[in-house]
Amino acid sequence: MRGKKLSLWEATSIAVGIIVGASIFSILGVGAEVAGRDLPLAFILSSLAAYLVAYNYAKLGARFISNAGPIEFILRGIGDNEITGTLAFLMWMSYVVSLSLFANAFAGYFLALVGLEGNPLLFGTVEVAVVAVFTALNFFGSKAVGRAESFIVLGKLLVLGVFVLGGLWTINPDYVTPQLDPGHVMGAVYAATIFFLSYTGFGLITNASEDIEDPQRNVPKAIYLSLLIVTVVYVSIAVVAVGNLPVEELVRAKEYALAEAAKPFLGSLGFAFISIGALFSTSSATNATLYGGANIAYALARKGELPPVFERKTWFSAPEGLYITAGLGLLFALLFDIDGIAAICSATFLLVYIFAIISHLRLIDRTGASKPFVAFSLLVVLAIFSLLMYYQWQKDPKVFYTIWATVAAFALIEVVYRRVARRTFLTRQETLSRYGVE
Repeated sequence: MRGKKLSLWEATSIAVGIIVGASIFSILGVGAEVAGRDLPLAFILSSLAAYLVAYNYAKLGARFISNAGPIEFILRGIGDNEITGTLAFLMWMSYVVSLSLFANAFAGYFLALVGLEGNPLLFGTVEVAVVAVFTALNFFGSKAVGRAESFIVLGKLLVLGVFVLGGLWTINPDYVTPQLDPGHVMGAVYAATIFFLSYTGFGLITNASEDIEDPQRNVPKAIYLSLLIVTVVYVSIAVVAVGNLPVEELVRAKEYALAEAAKPFLGSLGFAFISIGALFSTSSATNATLYGGANIAYALARKGELPPVFERKTWFSAPEGLYITAGLGLLFALLFDIDGIAAICSATFLLVYIFAIISHLRLIDRTGASKPFVAFSLLVVLAIFSLLMYYQWQKDPKVFYTIWATVAAFALIEVVYRRVARRTFLTRQETLSRYGVE
């Protein structure tokens, strides 16, 4: 028996808690380096792009109720083939890279808090420690951590609220005056391609659609409401950060930029307060990534189905998913700086979004969506992905090659695994039939 289903506001609250996660603590400095004073504009642009993707997810999520989320949409749209399987692996990979982003952010704030920032050996040591601790917690004692999750989310939002309300009164207008010449506007556009990952949590609403009251109505509403709330939060944070600290100083403190931005109006106590909030947030995100999404995504990629009652105890029927996710996440954290990790994370999410929208075009008669608008959203997301690739090719070819090598590797794994394991993907209806559920 399932418990009481989530109401609209409960689903929206969970989504906001997921979206306003560790990414805002981790990539604010990365965005400042690229966008400069146009940082708020970058958040607005990425929000508009997120709404285009959200339109597709809202229409698809209302029509196809499944906790497999985008993989269900892609399976319905393009069928069971190597592309679907590769995208399932890439969806899992997006959680792996997210884990590395959170571990990197935790290390940055922790070392800054104790006054040891800038030491690569210590940075790597902290990353190894935080991943190891949460891997052990997930295997032995994650129930207690799960109970604390709601308190961590409230604490995270409280920290960000203090930051925004405290900093609004001390903004220097010269710092936040946008620079709208072509060069700086392009910087904001490039930053928006990276910030796109900060909004990606709205897709998890579709992964819980079976557990939401009246999903045909409430899934779209929860997606739109959560994005609206998060946009206001992000733009406010960007205005306060840029308005209180010169961009050069934000970039210098890239790994812990939000805490550094609090110093002008909250002092050293504020720096410590924001840093501790970041540690709680990144810890929460690390735990949720290991214990939640990554294990579901791994199981889906491996089995091609999700059982009707997919409780947490079932996730560990394949415990290697936990170890592989933790190991790969740690590898990415050690090999790449925060800029590269953010770019790889954005790229993997964007690839899944592109094929979800392509699938929507093929399912348009069943969702009742506007075909021109869906086609426009596909063009915009393709443009964002292309800009991200171009920017990484120019700035850091290692990241560019890693993205495409990852895609090629998972495509090869899928081709071989599909033939060896004879794994096929099932829609929700087919899965329910297999388990004898009406």
